[in-house]
Amino acid sequence: MMNLAIVVQGLTVVRGGRTVLDGFDLEVAAGEVTGLLGPSGCGKSTLLRALVGVQKVAGGTVTVLGEPAGSRPLRDRIGYVTQAPSVYDDLSVIENLRFFARVLDADDDAVDRAIRAVDLDSHRDAVVRNLSGGQRSRASLAAALLNTPDLLVLDEPTVGLDPVLRRDLWDLFHRLAADGATVIVSSHVMDEAERCDRLLLMREGRLLFDQSPKALKEHTGIDDIEGAFLTLVEGDEGSAA
Repeated sequence: MMNLAIVVQGLTVVRGGRTVLDGFDLEVAAGEVTGLLGPSGCGKSTLLRALVGVQKVAGGTVTVLGEPAGSRPLRDRIGYVTQAPSVYDDLSVIENLRFFARVLDADDDAVDRAIRAVDLDSHRDAVVRNLSGGQRSRASLAAALLNTPDLLVLDEPTVGLDPVLRRDLWDLFHRLAADGATVIVSSHVMDEAERCDRLLLMREGRLLFDQSPKALKEHTGIDDIEGAFLTLVEGDEGSAA
Protein backbone atom coordinates (compact mmCIF):
# COMPACT_ATOMS: atom_id res chain seq x y z
CA MET A 1 0.00 0.00 0.00
CA MET A 2 1.36 3.43 -1.00
CA ASN A 3 2.42 5.65 1.91
CA LEU A 4 0.72 8.97 1.19
CA ALA A 5 2.28 12.17 2.47
CA ILE A 6 -0.39 14.47 1.01
CA VAL A 7 -4.09 13.97 0.33
CA VAL A 8 -6.09 16.84 -1.18
CA GLN A 9 -9.83 16.36 -1.68
CA GLY A 10 -12.17 18.84 -3.33
CA LEU A 11 -9.92 21.83 -2.63
CA THR A 12 -11.50 25.12 -3.65
CA VAL A 13 -9.70 28.45 -3.28
CA VAL A 14 -11.10 31.85 -4.22
CA ARG A 15 -8.77 34.85 -4.35
CA GLY A 16 -9.80 38.37 -5.30
CA GLY A 17 -13.20 37.11 -6.39
CA ARG A 18 -11.63 34.60 -8.80
CA THR A 19 -11.79 30.84 -8.29
CA VAL A 20 -8.15 29.74 -8.48
CA LEU A 21 -8.68 26.07 -7.59
CA ASP A 22 -12.07 24.41 -8.00
CA GLY A 23 -12.60 20.96 -6.48
CA PHE A 24 -8.92 20.06 -6.82
CA ASP A 25 -7.89 16.48 -5.90
CA LEU A 26 -4.35 15.23 -5.38
CA GLU A 27 -2.38 12.44 -3.69
CA VAL A 28 1.40 12.54 -3.23
CA ALA A 29 3.47 9.58 -2.03
CA ALA A 30 6.18 9.92 0.58
CA GLY A 31 9.82 9.79 -0.49
CA GLU A 32 9.40 11.25 -3.97
CA VAL A 33 10.51 14.42 -5.74
CA THR A 34 7.33 15.75 -7.27
CA GLY A 35 7.46 18.59 -9.76
CA LEU A 36 4.57 21.03 -9.94
CA LEU A 37 4.83 22.70 -13.32
CA GLY A 38 2.78 25.10 -15.35
CA PRO A 39 2.65 28.70 -16.55
CA SER A 40 2.62 31.64 -14.17
CA GLY A 41 -0.85 32.22 -12.74
CA CYS A 42 -2.03 28.62 -13.09
CA GLY A 43 -2.45 28.12 -9.33
CA LYS A 44 0.87 26.50 -8.35
CA SER A 45 1.71 28.89 -5.51
CA THR A 46 -1.88 28.82 -4.24
CA LEU A 47 -1.76 25.03 -4.03
CA LEU A 48 1.58 25.10 -2.20
CA ARG A 49 0.23 27.66 0.28
CA ALA A 50 -2.72 25.37 0.93
CA LEU A 51 -0.38 22.43 1.58
CA VAL A 52 1.52 24.32 4.28
CA GLY A 53 -1.69 25.69 5.80
CA VAL A 54 -1.27 29.41 5.10
CA GLN A 55 -3.95 29.71 2.41
CA LYS A 56 -7.59 30.43 3.23
CA VAL A 57 -9.71 27.83 1.47
CA ALA A 58 -13.36 27.96 0.43
CA GLY A 59 -13.91 24.21 0.50
CA GLY A 60 -12.36 20.76 0.58
CA THR A 61 -9.72 19.19 2.81
CA VAL A 62 -5.92 19.09 2.81
CA THR A 63 -4.22 16.38 4.85
CA VAL A 64 -0.44 16.47 5.23
CA LEU A 65 1.57 13.74 6.96
CA GLY A 66 -1.66 12.47 8.47
CA GLU A 67 -2.68 15.84 9.94
CA PRO A 68 -4.86 18.73 8.74
CA ALA A 69 -2.71 21.25 6.85
CA GLY A 70 -1.51 24.05 9.10
CA SER A 71 -2.06 22.18 12.36
CA ARG A 72 0.40 22.53 15.23
CA PRO A 73 1.91 19.00 14.98
CA LEU A 74 3.16 19.85 11.48
CA ARG A 75 5.09 23.01 12.37
CA ASP A 76 8.40 21.25 12.93
CA ARG A 77 7.90 18.72 10.14
CA ILE A 78 7.53 20.99 7.12
CA GLY A 79 10.10 23.19 5.40
CA TYR A 80 8.62 25.89 3.17
CA VAL A 81 10.51 28.18 0.81
CA THR A 82 8.52 30.94 -0.87
CA GLN A 83 9.45 32.78 -4.06
CA ALA A 84 10.46 35.79 -1.96
CA PRO A 85 13.48 35.26 0.33
CA SER A 86 12.37 34.55 3.91
CA VAL A 87 15.54 35.62 5.73
CA TYR A 88 16.43 38.95 7.36
CA ASP A 89 18.30 41.42 5.14
CA ASP A 90 20.22 43.05 7.99
CA LEU A 91 21.68 39.81 9.37
CA SER A 92 24.41 37.63 7.94
CA VAL A 93 23.68 34.14 6.64
CA ILE A 94 25.04 32.51 9.79
CA GLU A 95 23.16 34.93 12.07
CA ASN A 96 19.92 34.19 10.24
CA LEU A 97 20.37 30.45 10.52
CA ARG A 98 21.35 30.57 14.18
CA PHE A 99 18.24 32.63 14.88
CA PHE A 100 15.96 30.16 13.08
CA ALA A 101 17.79 27.26 14.72
CA ARG A 102 16.90 28.65 18.16
CA VAL A 103 13.25 28.96 17.08
CA LEU A 104 13.26 25.36 15.84
CA ASP A 105 15.43 24.04 18.70
CA ALA A 106 18.05 22.86 16.20
CA ASP A 107 21.75 22.63 17.09
CA ASP A 108 24.84 24.28 15.61
CA ASP A 109 25.64 21.15 13.63
CA ALA A 110 22.32 21.55 11.83
CA VAL A 111 23.26 25.12 10.92
CA ASP A 112 26.61 24.03 9.46
CA ARG A 113 24.98 21.16 7.53
CA ALA A 114 22.36 23.46 6.05
CA ILE A 115 24.92 26.03 4.92
CA ARG A 116 27.04 23.34 3.27
CA ALA A 117 23.99 21.76 1.64
CA VAL A 118 23.17 24.96 -0.27
CA ASP A 119 26.82 25.79 -1.03
CA LEU A 120 26.98 29.02 0.99
CA ASP A 121 30.06 28.22 3.10
CA SER A 122 32.06 31.00 1.48
CA HIS A 123 29.27 33.49 2.20
CA ARG A 124 28.30 32.42 5.71
CA ASP A 125 29.40 35.76 7.20
CA ALA A 126 27.96 37.93 4.42
CA VAL A 127 25.03 40.22 5.22
CA VAL A 128 22.00 39.00 3.29
CA ARG A 129 21.26 42.38 1.68
CA ASN A 130 24.66 42.15 -0.06
CA LEU A 131 23.96 38.74 -1.59
CA SER A 132 22.71 38.07 -5.09
CA GLY A 133 19.10 37.01 -5.60
CA GLY A 134 20.13 33.39 -6.07
CA GLN A 135 22.24 33.44 -2.90
CA ARG A 136 19.33 34.88 -0.90
CA SER A 137 17.10 32.09 -2.19
CA ARG A 138 19.68 29.53 -1.09
CA ALA A 139 19.87 31.13 2.36
CA SER A 140 16.09 30.72 2.64
CA LEU A 141 16.40 27.09 1.58
CA ALA A 142 19.08 26.53 4.22
CA ALA A 143 16.67 27.83 6.89
CA ALA A 144 14.01 25.38 5.67
CA LEU A 145 16.47 22.47 5.95
CA LEU A 146 17.45 23.11 9.57
CA ASN A 147 15.00 20.68 11.13
CA THR A 148 15.42 17.92 8.51
CA PRO A 149 11.77 18.27 7.42
CA ASP A 150 9.57 15.32 6.47
CA LEU A 151 7.99 17.51 3.80
CA LEU A 152 9.87 20.17 1.85
CA VAL A 153 7.70 22.58 -0.15
CA LEU A 154 9.67 24.75 -2.57
CA ASP A 155 8.15 27.52 -4.67
CA GLU A 156 10.42 28.29 -7.65
CA PRO A 157 13.65 27.52 -5.68
CA THR A 158 16.03 27.58 -8.66
CA VAL A 159 15.07 30.94 -10.19
CA GLY A 160 18.17 33.03 -10.86
CA LEU A 161 20.64 30.20 -10.26
CA ASP A 162 23.32 29.16 -12.71
CA PRO A 163 23.09 25.66 -14.27
CA VAL A 164 25.69 24.13 -11.93
CA LEU A 165 23.89 25.30 -8.78
CA ARG A 166 20.56 24.20 -10.20
CA ARG A 167 21.99 20.74 -10.82
CA ASP A 168 23.46 20.59 -7.31
CA LEU A 169 20.17 21.61 -5.70
CA TRP A 170 18.24 18.98 -7.62
CA ASP A 171 20.80 16.40 -6.49
CA LEU A 172 20.14 17.59 -2.92
CA PHE A 173 16.37 17.24 -3.37
CA HIS A 174 16.82 13.65 -4.49
CA ARG A 175 19.13 12.86 -1.57
CA LEU A 176 16.48 14.20 0.83
CA ALA A 177 13.83 12.06 -0.86
CA ALA A 178 16.08 9.00 -0.69
CA ASP A 179 16.29 9.58 3.08
CA GLY A 180 12.47 9.51 3.27
CA ALA A 181 11.45 13.14 2.84
CA THR A 182 8.71 14.20 0.46
CA VAL A 183 9.80 17.05 -1.82
CA ILE A 184 7.39 19.25 -3.80
CA VAL A 185 9.08 21.65 -6.21
CA SER A 186 7.18 24.19 -8.31
CA SER A 187 8.67 25.62 -11.48
CA HIS A 188 7.64 27.18 -14.76
CA VAL A 189 10.90 25.96 -16.37
CA MET A 190 9.94 22.87 -18.32
CA ASP A 191 13.44 21.38 -18.60
CA GLU A 192 13.45 20.91 -14.81
CA ALA A 193 10.62 18.42 -15.22
CA GLU A 194 13.17 15.83 -16.34
CA ARG A 195 14.66 15.89 -12.84
CA CYS A 196 11.42 14.87 -11.11
CA ASP A 197 10.20 11.41 -10.16
CA ARG A 198 6.66 12.54 -10.87
CA LEU A 199 5.06 15.47 -12.66
CA LEU A 200 1.97 17.45 -11.83
CA LEU A 201 1.23 19.64 -14.84
CA MET A 202 -1.24 22.43 -14.11
CA ARG A 203 -3.17 24.84 -16.28
CA GLU A 204 -5.78 27.37 -15.11
CA GLY A 205 -6.19 25.72 -11.72
CA ARG A 206 -6.64 22.21 -13.08
CA LEU A 207 -4.39 19.16 -13.18
CA LEU A 208 -3.66 18.17 -16.78
CA PHE A 209 -1.24 15.33 -16.07
CA ASP A 210 -0.02 13.32 -13.09
CA GLN A 211 2.67 10.74 -13.91
CA SER A 212 6.40 10.41 -14.57
CA PRO A 213 8.29 12.44 -17.22
CA LYS A 214 8.74 9.23 -19.23
CA ALA A 215 5.01 8.54 -19.12
CA LEU A 216 4.28 12.09 -20.30
CA LYS A 217 6.49 11.62 -23.35
CA GLU A 218 4.95 8.24 -24.11
CA HIS A 219 1.43 9.62 -23.67
CA THR A 220 1.97 12.50 -26.09
CA GLY A 221 4.51 10.91 -28.43
CA ILE A 222 6.72 13.98 -27.98
CA ASP A 223 10.33 13.55 -26.82
CA ASP A 224 10.78 16.87 -25.00
CA ILE A 225 8.82 17.99 -21.95
CA GLU A 226 7.89 21.46 -23.21
CA GLY A 227 6.58 20.07 -26.48
CA ALA A 228 4.68 17.37 -24.60
CA PHE A 229 3.12 19.97 -22.29
CA LEU A 230 2.07 22.13 -25.25
CA THR A 231 0.49 19.07 -26.86
CA LEU A 232 -1.52 18.48 -23.69
CA VAL A 233 -2.59 22.11 -23.58
CA GLU A 234 -3.69 22.06 -27.22
CA GLY A 235 -5.65 18.88 -26.61
CA ASP A 236 -7.24 20.43 -23.53
CA GLU A 237 -8.25 23.52 -25.51
CA GLY A 238 -9.75 21.32 -28.17
CA SER A 239 -11.79 19.31 -25.68
CA ALA A 240 -13.05 22.50 -24.04
CA ALA A 241 -14.16 24.03 -27.35
